[in-house]
Amino acid sequence: MLRQQVVRCRLIQRSRKALLKNCYATVSQTSPREKDTLNALVYRVNSATDTVENGPLKDVRVAVKDNICTAGIPTTCSSRILETFKPPYDATVVKLLREAGAPIVGKANCDEFGMGSLNLWSIHGPALNPSQYDKSPGSEVELRSAGGSSGGSAAAVAAGLCDAALGTDTGGSVRLPASYCGVVGLKPSYGVLSRWGVVSYADSLDCVGILGKSVGHVQRVFQTLNKFDDKDPTAVHPDARKQAGFLCQERVNAWPGDATLSNLRVGVPQEYFPTELSTAILQPYRNVLRSLAKRGAQIIPVSLPSTHYALSAYYVIASAEASSNLARYDGIEFGLRVDPDNMNHVNQAGDIYAQTRTFGFGEEVQRRILLGTYALTADAFDNYFLQAQRVRRLVRADFDNVFSARNVLSSTSSAPECGVDILLHPSAIRTAPPLVHDAERDVYKLKGSKDDLDAYLQDVLTVPASLAGLPAMSVPAGVGEDKWPVGVSIVGQWGCDEAVLKVGEEIEKIIGNGEAIEDRHEMRK
Repeated sequence: MLRQQVVRCRLIQRSRKALLKNCYATVSQTSPREKDTLNALVYRVNSATDTVENGPLKDVRVAVKDNICTAGIPTTCSSRILETFKPPYDATVVKLLREAGAPIVGKANCDEFGMGSLNLWSIHGPALNPSQYDKSPGSEVELRSAGGSSGGSAAAVAAGLCDAALGTDTGGSVRLPASYCGVVGLKPSYGVLSRWGVVSYADSLDCVGILGKSVGHVQRVFQTLNKFDDKDPTAVHPDARKQAGFLCQERVNAWPGDATLSNLRVGVPQEYFPTELSTAILQPYRNVLRSLAKRGAQIIPVSLPSTHYALSAYYVIASAEASSNLARYDGIEFGLRVDPDNMNHVNQAGDIYAQTRTFGFGEEVQRRILLGTYALTADAFDNYFLQAQRVRRLVRADFDNVFSARNVLSSTSSAPECGVDILLHPSAIRTAPPLVHDAERDVYKLKGSKDDLDAYLQDVLTVPASLAGLPAMSVPAGVGEDKWPVGVSIVGQWGCDEAVLKVGEEIEKIIGNGEAIEDRHEMRK
């Protein structure tokens, strides 16, 4: 029976390959000579014939993260196990881009299956940060991370290879690279942009995100993709979207805009300044707060007490969902198949599974599968997975208690009388981390890091908004003491994506006009 299933699956794969021969796009894998020095794009599209010539996004070149399906173009998730996979269909977000006339320039590098904060876990190699400020002839280029997991998308935008890029954000995978590379990165409200055609990592956390050269580019792409998709089981119903949009618009209309922001209430979460936060981040962040205050915005300290537990809860939930989602890659249905060394075991499914997954999955993916599988065992389920879900509810409740708009997805949520419109916090605990090559293991790792666990701390400021499913956007706030980009993140209530974009525009104006001038004698905290 098993042999018949294997033969049937291989016949299906052959028929799919025959179908893809007639696909519309001519694709070339980036060879070592052609590969940009940043390793941002791993596949380039040479030609495409199905985009609308005069669509609203005809002037916006877009790169697509390598875990979002593109018909006839390899979608490998930067994993050996899907190295030869070419989807016969476009993800909904890609389809909408093509219908709007956006030229797809290629597929962007990423951490394997979106698991990582530094874009180091990729079969294509790491994506490097292009934001090198000292570019004088003969100067030594410093090797720094582009962030992850959407590092290739951020690096491609920052280097001018495209105007905007699609990424995915599970716990900060769009906002963190945006901060490191000095670009804009939006994680929309959960369930607003379609996930149909996006390779799953953690279903209850994954969001399609947008990176762009400016808030304007991000907003144009977001408005194109912000459509209900009945093929996506996690898509939020249009009625809830309209209700949230109405409540949000009430607050936005109260802001005069332009030179004054007198009715804007900006919350500063006190728990978002951990001991790991670099001093290089603080001054640009304070400068932005000071400039908003000069325009009339009210700066209000708020408390989100469950933040301290968010990172631990996130890694339990995300790893548990990943262990379930990645169980499909077994060498039988699709993807890579590696037969056992001992051919006498070729008919034993367990040996095929083990050999295929050991060879096909990278080190980080294997680590998270093991962690997630353990969290779902009978002995650990109550103490880990259920506890993490309880923490998630507390994190969501913390946000609901400080926003002026109520959460339309919660039947128990009610807006406080003196709530804030948005939260503003540093996007990352530091500027882009320096990298070093470990010759013994032939991998890149954090410079000065004692172990791989240091990389998990990079998400500490971005994870809470992901657990709560809230819109959050990182915008450039200048550079730190080391002359590398610094980003600040704007977080809004669920469905208030337009409010987040609006505040992002104001901060962009502040930075562009040079208003965020350092003054160490004002606003110490």
